[in-house]
Amino acid sequence: MTDESFDELLEYVEHELNFATSHYNDSYLDRRVSSRMRRTQNETYTEYLELLQGDPDEQEALLQAMSINVTGFFRNPDVWAGIRDVLRTLSTANDDVRIWSAACADGREPYSLSMLAHDDSQIDESAVSILGSDISEPALETAREGVYEESRTVDFSEQLSFLDRYEQYVDQDERLYSITDQIQERVTFERHDLINDDPKSGFDLVVCRNLFIYIDNEYKRSMLASIAKSLRPKGYLVIGKAETIPPNLKSAFEVDDARLRIYQRDPDVSL
Repeated sequence: MTDESFDELLEYVEHELNFATSHYNDSYLDRRVSSRMRRTQNETYTEYLELLQGDPDEQEALLQAMSINVTGFFRNPDVWAGIRDVLRTLSTANDDVRIWSAACADGREPYSLSMLAHDDSQIDESAVSILGSDISEPALETAREGVYEESRTVDFSEQLSFLDRYEQYVDQDERLYSITDQIQERVTFERHDLINDDPKSGFDLVVCRNLFIYIDNEYKRSMLASIAKSLRPKGYLVIGKAETIPPNLKSAFEVDDARLRIYQRDPDVSL
């Protein structure tokens, strides 16, 4: 298993399968590739590349494995308390509040945002619109359906208990949890690639958590610059608690809450 054969595999994935491997940490990519190699019983990168070139199903399986789909309802409750304060501020100051949940995986984060807006009397949920985006079409299919199956290792009731009255937003049938229509109607989904696609515009809040820890530092700047362009002046950005904004981009953002990794776009900085 040589570096050359691994690089050849990644080059194929980037140029033929249109997944920007060059932006991601090699250690992260190697873990995902090695997992697929074990499942397909290939011992070398070269053998696996040969399989990949002739098997569209395996191409799709690898792309799914490389997509980052770690998510949950109200993940890190202290951060969500901070997001609630942000939404209260935005709801007071604006007739409409546009939110983008970027790299949203299967939709649990944007639905959490919608539930939070409905649950808080200081937030006008009718003024809130939420876009969830991801690069994974299968994840987005699950998101649009809004039905989640609880596993033995995941307790949705515990996650949702961030809200005292979450039962009115989720219909439960044994291990199946279905997001109600009133929550779904505030949320739309679309495929978007933060690395390759154009910036969006006009958002008051962008939530993009736990993606940048997998991205090489040299590419974080362009991705965060794209997010900054997507925000209105003084719009908010929330990133993961283990993540930081590179020093050369700090000028585009002001710190709102350093511990919770909540920032605001500096309106005086042109992008």
